Amino acid sequence: MEEIRFHGRGGQGAVIGSEVLAHAFFIEGKYVQAFPAFGVERRGAPVTAFCRVDERPIHLRNQIYTPDHIVILDPTLIENSGVTEGLKQNGTVLINGKRPPADYGKMLPPGFRIYVVDAASIAVRFRLGSPSNPIVNTAILGAFSRATGLLKLESVKEAIREYVPAKTEENVQAARAAFDQVIRAE
Repeated sequence: MEEIRFHGRGGQGAVIGSEVLAHAFFIEGKYVQAFPAFGVERRGAPVTAFCRVDERPIHLRNQIYTPDHIVILDPTLIENSGVTEGLKQNGTVLINGKRPPADYGKMLPPGFRIYVVDAASIAVRFRLGSPSNPIVNTAILGAFSRATGLLKLESVKEAIREYVPAKTEENVQAARAAFDQVIRAE
């Protein structure tokens, strides 16, 4: 089983991102779960969402406490909210950020594989959200595909086409761009 935890802020698309990712895995024949955990429900408040994937039916019905992978949609969450809590050794941390990957490596505990993509700039380029509040969820899924190698980019693109009702092709192009631009921290 692979367990993925998303950390973002209200309005960034963390919940929909986890659902689209689950759908992409479903397209590849996997069993999936996707669900959110809301705190204060308002734009800009921290949001956590979860995605589970397995080859067999999933019977767990709890939050993910020891994820294999973490997706961080807002890099300001790194310093304040314990986003890597429970992350397995050698787990993946995928960050939407503008800083060099090594900078994030200094902010996180050792022992994780860190990837960075500027999904916000990609979202702005494809007019997903506004420049002050870009919706980065579909872009980050393209980066997730490349960083983890768990699923094909084509499955992510197909899931976006089936699941995202607005600006579908712009979202697909954003996923493709993030797939090409994600960088691993050394």
